Amino acid sequence: MAGEVNTPTDRLLTVAEVAEHLGTSERFPRRLIAERRIRYVKVGRHVRIPQSALDAYIAARTVEPVRRPLSRSGYRLAA
Repeated sequence: MAGEVNTPTDRLLTVAEVAEHLGTSERFPRRLIAERRIRYVKVGRHVRIPQSALDAYIAARTVEPVRRPLSRSGYRLAA
């Protein structure tokens, strides 16, 4: 996130668009902004979030699944 620069083609999203993309209410992106957990741009009194900032936020919080090795018999162990 730090050091990223907005490119001229970087789309600026409204809070409502970010909320829709994340599948949340508008309150969640507003809280991210208030807590400075996501980059944003002030355009007058309006707040916009660059598409690249949203992509970086999602990428930083994506958890990859854990792959368990197969047992010697070739079957996965029961839980």
